[in-house]
Amino acid sequence: MPAPLLPGNALTLLECGAEYFPALIAAIDAARIEVHLETYIYASDATGEAVTAALSRAAARGCAVRVLVDGFGGRDFVDHTAPRLREAGVEVLIYRQELRALRFRRHRLRRLHRKLAVIDARVAFVGGINIIDDMDTPGQTPPRFDYAVKVEGPLLGPIHTSVHRVWWLVSWAGLRERPAWQSELAASPLPVGAVRAAFVVRNNLRNRRDIENAYLDAIAQARREIVIANAYFLPGRRFRQALIEAARRGCNVVLLLQGRVEYVLLHYATRALYPHLLAGGVRIFEYRKSFLHAKVAVCDGHWATVGSSNIDPFSLMLAREANVVVRDVGFAGELRASLDQAMQDGAVELLLAEHQRAPWYRRFASWSAYMVVRAMMGIVGVRAADRGPPA
Repeated sequence: MPAPLLPGNALTLLECGAEYFPALIAAIDAARIEVHLETYIYASDATGEAVTAALSRAAARGCAVRVLVDGFGGRDFVDHTAPRLREAGVEVLIYRQELRALRFRRHRLRRLHRKLAVIDARVAFVGGINIIDDMDTPGQTPPRFDYAVKVEGPLLGPIHTSVHRVWWLVSWAGLRERPAWQSELAASPLPVGAVRAAFVVRNNLRNRRDIENAYLDAIAQARREIVIANAYFLPGRRFRQALIEAARRGCNVVLLLQGRVEYVLLHYATRALYPHLLAGGVRIFEYRKSFLHAKVAVCDGHWATVGSSNIDPFSLMLAREANVVVRDVGFAGELRASLDQAMQDGAVELLLAEHQRAPWYRRFASWSAYMVVRAMMGIVGVRAADRGPPA
């Protein structure tokens, strides 16, 4: 059952860490009762140190401060930052801590990929931005390009409940003797704005396909335009076909994808999909100005989503993810304008003829990368029907 759209919210779109981290730190510094932070990566760079200082100040004021970090993405955090936070009075949990680096098991890919913060059950942040400096991009041109949303209003209810539940599950799984987190706060259901929005999660229980289905529903209903910006794009057959069908019925379908190479295998596997999508009428832009980390979309100027979920097997089939889905002309228009500016300033449109003229060895490299990724997904149990050939 899809997450309900709740009315009465105030949402603030935050572009990149330059807007996100000052807002996050200001909210933490205003906390009086509790702060909860979830992240995949928590770096010990200048931005990480600034967030650590804010969390420590909140704990010193008597706030209950809890930080949950993924054990793979936050491997350095475990050794360097977690001890200091605990010493400052912050409770820290690690989600599936990595203990044996060379052992490959399916459960190791079930990561906490959400990026959430909830302060005093009155303000939350949801998006794709890790606790890491935008300028910390080894081998890439900074700053990292990404989005988050500041949330106020009734949508705080399901977000607050979700972070409590995941904290309880991780605490229980660790067999800790201390009691699970029992918050005395409850998010107010009173309206503070006019935006309708839903909090959509992906996990491996009841919400396995909720984020993917939210995308597919929006794509199926779109009549004019679909714009998707995604850092790691390797969708299954159903998703690819939905985009092509939208293009065939007259929608302007635009993909803004990663143009710089971070993970070589995934980069070339994604490019194996380009000829089929381009031939189906989908427009593809590669963002080359800097490192693209966004996971957002806009449909028909009134539907939008911002969150942590990529459109790849890791996010859609294995990881814990969290997105905000919005039905609001103003918010969708602001995000659409931001994406349009990004495409004008830093992206290049790809054409089918260029791919058809590419040397055979480049096409072979892309195809080989795609087949390797597909085989890896088979090893970890992602069904063949979800993968499908690039066509």
